Amino acid sequence: MEEKDYGHKPVLLEECLEALAVRPEGTYVDGTLGRAGHSLEIVRRLTTGRLVAIDRDETALAAAEERLAEHREKVTLIHGNFRDLGALLRENGVDGADGMIFDLGVSSPQLDEGERGFSYLHDAPLDMRMDRSEGLDAGQVVNTWSFEELRRILYEYGEERYAPQIARAIARRREERPIRTTVELAELIRSAMPAKALREKQHPAKRSFQAIRIAVNGELEALEPMLEAAADALRPGGRLAVITFHSLEDRIVKQTLRRLAAGCTCPPEFPVCVCGKKPKLTAVKRKPVVAGARELAENPRARSAKLRVSERTEYQG
Repeated sequence: MEEKDYGHKPVLLEECLEALAVRPEGTYVDGTLGRAGHSLEIVRRLTTGRLVAIDRDETALAAAEERLAEHREKVTLIHGNFRDLGALLRENGVDGADGMIFDLGVSSPQLDEGERGFSYLHDAPLDMRMDRSEGLDAGQVVNTWSFEELRRILYEYGEERYAPQIARAIARRREERPIRTTVELAELIRSAMPAKALREKQHPAKRSFQAIRIAVNGELEALEPMLEAAADALRPGGRLAVITFHSLEDRIVKQTLRRLAAGCTCPPEFPVCVCGKKPKLTAVKRKPVVAGARELAENPRARSAKLRVSERTEYQG
């Protein structure tokens, strides 16, 4: 039977499965369910094991019900933010996991669903909420945040070198009337950029839309607490696989994993450790795993993906 096309190809799939080394009786967590590409391949390898899949997007959970239907008795679906990973696992009776995966990219169907307001290619109300029960949306960010705050997020989250010009154009326009739609915002961004920037290969609004989406969903702030909770919830020898797609989130992941692998936080000049902190994780590979030529040819989205893999140490303090 041919599998239905769900419009999303999981990135670095084989590399993730190799990293997790799925055991048939194990417990695994997919903290970013998306369209269940990674989850499906994990649950196919389970016999008596269990998969716990989390997503803040209820549309993704509804789609996963269908895609994982054949294996539903082995799957627990949870609506929640991975920022609250520890509490979500406790509430669902998960006392330890043998592996966890977090794919931090926005799923392609989310971008393609024009009404969600993620894309500058579809005209839609400014929304960009991954969880539509949350209060803050892109319209509020664009129309109510100060010039300085807009400039900051465009520069920091979007790495947009024309952040001041774009933030200034937004501030001027909203004095006349509110900015309501994605196309209106995209055209405003385009108009604020110099001619040389418009000759670049990527869409002129790409970096700004990324920045606003990150701000709306609090994506970067959630990473450190999620990684700490994941390390605590893994069983000794359990693997943690994290896929990042841009330098900001990768930097946070890299630094947090390094801190969790270091343990002791005492100043170097201390003769002995007095903090008592022990390493929780060990890096499985020193450098991140990236997509090979074959995957890049089939899935250009994988070009910026980096997979970092760590393993839980024996210490359980």
